Amino acid sequence: MSGILEGKRVLITGVLMESSIAFHAAKLAQEQGAEIILTAFPRPTLTERIAKKLPKPTKVIELDVTNDEHLGRLAAIVGEELGGLDGVVHSIGFAPQDALGGNFLNTPFESVATAMHVSAFSLKSLTMACLPLMQNGGSVVGLTFDAQYAWPQYDWMGPAKAALEAVNRYMARDLGKQNIRCNLISAGPIGSMAAKSIPGFSDLASVWDSRSPLEWDLKDPEPAGRGIVALLSDWFPKTTGEIIHVDGGLHAIGA
Repeated sequence: MSGILEGKRVLITGVLMESSIAFHAAKLAQEQGAEIILTAFPRPTLTERIAKKLPKPTKVIELDVTNDEHLGRLAAIVGEELGGLDGVVHSIGFAPQDALGGNFLNTPFESVATAMHVSAFSLKSLTMACLPLMQNGGSVVGLTFDAQYAWPQYDWMGPAKAALEAVNRYMARDLGKQNIRCNLISAGPIGSMAAKSIPGFSDLASVWDSRSPLEWDLKDPEPAGRGIVALLSDWFPKTTGEIIHVDGGLHAIGA
């Protein structure tokens, strides 16, 4: 039996560690039949080392999503490698340290602007850079952290994720006519490199210990990776502008 991504070509960002959701999405995508290509910034060599743990070899491209030159050359590089694209995974988020960890009221706009550019606007930038390669439609999947709530220590990454969720809806509106679906996975907390950059991350993650209906494992990124692969596949042909929660059900629980 062939995999659900058989014949698909997918670009995946954000593979930084073996513990990252993006790594598991890449691994599962290959196991399900996809050809993939990875992007990395600021340390492509780190991603190249991690990529050796994937089932099949894959090319790693340096891509700073705030750099117009990098974005401008992306389609040519990916096109030469894969010929086209059927899917894009946006797993990119960053906020300066003074925008996290309880400093919300004192964060300068420059730091907020950086968080918004890298974490939200880049979903549009990356998708538009890949658009020439998606002539037959496709699927764009991003990663969010439920922006309905104000989380402990998360500070300006919260509004950045709220912006990301809004960008996803507008992209779904504008790209539907090209048969491109745009959706997000809202994952529970994972002990990844991104999580380790958040001061007081354990305070945020501890919410899952008491409120998640399904037992949540901080060390298991695979459920979120499976969600990404499912949205990349043809099994959600008419789903767009959506946020799929892979969080143990916590989003449904008030207290």
